[in-house]
Amino acid sequence: MHNFLKASTAALALAVAATGANADGHALSGDLVIFSDMSNPAPRAVMEGMVERFGAEHPDLNIELTIIDREAYKTQIRNFLTANTPDVANWYAANRMKPYVDAGLFEDISDVWEGTLSEELASTKGAMTLDGKQWGVPYTYYQWGVYYRKDIYEELGLKEPTSWAEEKANCQAILDSGKKCYTIGTKFLWTAGGWFDYLNMRTNGYDFHASLLGGNEKWDSPEVRATFANWKELLDMGAFIDNHTSYSWQESLPFIVSGEAAAILKGNFAVPPLREAGLDDSKLDFYQFPAITDGIELAEDAPTDTFHIPSGASNKDAAKAFLKFVVSAENQTLINAGDALGQLPVNSKSSVDDDKFLLEGFEMLSSNSPGGVAQFFDRDAPAEMAKVGMEGLQEFMVKPDNLDKILARLDKAAERIYK
Repeated sequence: MHNFLKASTAALALAVAATGANADGHALSGDLVIFSDMSNPAPRAVMEGMVERFGAEHPDLNIELTIIDREAYKTQIRNFLTANTPDVANWYAANRMKPYVDAGLFEDISDVWEGTLSEELASTKGAMTLDGKQWGVPYTYYQWGVYYRKDIYEELGLKEPTSWAEEKANCQAILDSGKKCYTIGTKFLWTAGGWFDYLNMRTNGYDFHASLLGGNEKWDSPEVRATFANWKELLDMGAFIDNHTSYSWQESLPFIVSGEAAAILKGNFAVPPLREAGLDDSKLDFYQFPAITDGIELAEDAPTDTFHIPSGASNKDAAKAFLKFVVSAENQTLINAGDALGQLPVNSKSSVDDDKFLLEGFEMLSSNSPGGVAQFFDRDAPAEMAKVGMEGLQEFMVKPDNLDKILARLDKAAERIYK
């Protein structure tokens, strides 16, 4: 499904008169063709609004926006990057952009990042960097962390943990009270990937984690075995709900709502359904996944959506100006507000919507994630490796004694996939 939006010259002229602004101090002209996967209602409105506002600043520029269904977009992107190439295209950060960088289909836009922008977007720069160059800009992201039943913690006299020892001590107290520490649904595998991401980044650091998922480290290594040893401590305690392979992540939520489990490791997208189920802010709270290995800087999962300029773009000047507009502090505040995307702005000078969890997430990602920002297991690893890997992670959670076989299988798959 496509949506074509062309800015009205009259409307844009009125908007220019109202704003009196030209973002880059020079006139842009010609055609600017933008392909977007922001097809759901709220993202679509955000995308169309950005195009309208940017067009108002550049009345001599003819902007054509094509919105494609998100799933269809994933199958079409390689085709349209090689034929009928747009000037700007949506995609994702880190290893999800790597195939198109390696194929020469995305433009090096390191010059866009020069100056203060590198400072303002510092938390996401690593996710946009390959071979020391930047290949796109981020426009939204959201935090992961431990969402927990504040009332249960208070009842048991527990505080938010900052170390692995405190995490396990809290878990034992929760188990002793007759509850499970964590709810999780691994029916669709990726939730186990979130647990591995955090345990591995906290055990070995972001650089090792990225190198592993990039195919440059062995799964059967002392470092990865240390990660699984930490995970096994929780499994041996009985920390997770039973039969989690039978549940999707949504189907696992009733366990925390009912109080049968005290916490869930999840992205901020879990907050609305938990609130709708009756957990208001007096009952639901959030903490950063605690440190494990001393000296390892804290890194976070913060899946990041992005804009890129295809190397075959016809109007690269206008495309770069649009990308600068997208990541400006004012625009980032506007598009990530609660009545828009309801996520986090990537510009550190932006304002965050007045929501408890968005504010905590923004503070964490802006001020307390010195180790870096990962995208998530199935974005940081190639799709085929992510599938094999997450199958192994789910198996480990059920049969931890199979670890040797799992690691051997993952290394064998990696040799084939990454060669």
